[in-house]
Amino acid sequence: MSRRRKALHRSILPDPRYKSTLVTELVGVVLKAGKKTIAEKIVYTALDELNKKVEGKETGLEKFEVCLENVKPRLEVKSRRVGGANYQVPMEVAPDRAKALALRWLLDAARKRTEPNMALRLAAELVAAKNNEGNAVRKKQDVHKMAEANKAFAHFRF
Repeated sequence: MSRRRKALHRSILPDPRYKSTLVTELVGVVLKAGKKTIAEKIVYTALDELNKKVEGKETGLEKFEVCLENVKPRLEVKSRRVGGANYQVPMEVAPDRAKALALRWLLDAARKRTEPNMALRLAAELVAAKNNEGNAVRKKQDVHKMAEANKAFAHFRF
């Protein structure tokens, strides 16, 4: 940890189409080499595809929020050194970190898919996450299993 003062939390401007900071954060995660217009095009196309593929009265943004909730972890393990041994200690995840992990896992899972372009990959992963399937949800379940397996070391929490 840094001994300096805590970093200031920067406010994020909402995106132009959905007026949502969550979509802006997804664009930031998709962003590569500063090509923001391409990242926005990918995200907007993916959200439009999600809206088409998933039945329901909700908007594309509401469906995306449900996808994100299905991927957000509640617990994770952190390594803690106690008396010369390292223990994987289960910890609750802060809401901001849970959102960041969920966005990152969604993108990693989407990049590993085989659809022809990134927008379709991201859309397919979002549809899978909405149905509680896919690699991003599997990653969350693996993290939860790890935390559950190391519950005996919960008293080492710091």
